[in-house]
Amino acid sequence: MSLTLADVNQNEACKVIRAGAHDAELQSRLYALGLYPGVEVEILRVAPAGDPFQVRTRSSLLSIRRSEAALIEVERL
Repeated sequence: MSLTLADVNQNEACKVIRAGAHDAELQSRLYALGLYPGVEVEILRVAPAGDPFQVRTRSSLLSIRRSEAALIEVERL
């Protein structure tokens, strides 16, 4: 079973393995946001309802929906 960004805890870092692999349009969007293979990501905050997440990639801060985070395969650091 693979680990996704949606499974990562707050204040935990991980590395992107695959992003949006089954949807070319979503993959392009995620890559444009800086969520592509090899990039380290840290979950900074999770909204009280659990959606969205605030994540840091390199020097950028992003908000991402849980449904999109579930399509980003990662590995813990």
